[in-house]
Amino acid sequence: MSLSAPKKTSFRIGVIIGSQRKPRCGDQITDFVLNTIKSHQDSKQPGQRQITFQVIDIAGLDLPLFDEPGVPSQIKDPSGYAHEHTRAWSRTVAALDAFVFVTPQYNWGIPAGLKNALDYLFNEWKGKPAMVVAYGGHGGDKCAAAMKVVLGGGLDMKVVDETVNLSFPSRGVLYKAAGGEDLGLDAGSERSMWAGERSKIVEVWEKMEQSL
Repeated sequence: MSLSAPKKTSFRIGVIIGSQRKPRCGDQITDFVLNTIKSHQDSKQPGQRQITFQVIDIAGLDLPLFDEPGVPSQIKDPSGYAHEHTRAWSRTVAALDAFVFVTPQYNWGIPAGLKNALDYLFNEWKGKPAMVVAYGGHGGDKCAAAMKVVLGGGLDMKVVDETVNLSFPSRGVLYKAAGGEDLGLDAGSERSMWAGERSKIVEVWEKMEQSL
């Protein structure tokens, strides 16, 4: 008689700030998304699952433009990378079970720093659930679509088909965001400019959580 492995009940979720700009609003928006998810989780009946979150700031990684001599898909262990910055990044991603990507849209696409960080690794991402929150003056839908192709097609992650696309309501707000000014993004306030988007964030989160 064979014994099956015990079912995993503890999960660590990486919440990735995809913006490297200074100044920026990406950290504010990531906090809004994360606090929305946490509030939802706190409102649920206690269950057997334990979920913790780790915020990862792409700006703080200081990864150079991809400089590994090996092909990431062929490297199964951090020791196979040539550079310590890659080995450290590999260990960080490998320790996490799923990811919430919060990214701006740049010229209809993915910010270069975020794409670079994704490209450093392969097996550390492979098979893990992911959801995408994209934002910008036009809502981030084209960046979100590109992220789904890269994450799902390129890195073989389990990406939620629906994305959260957050649009700045006016040029004035866009300029405040670009300058890193306070956007008043209180996840618990009904007066927050994206208060109506909280339900969408929760909906996509729930779908990702089901993949854990």
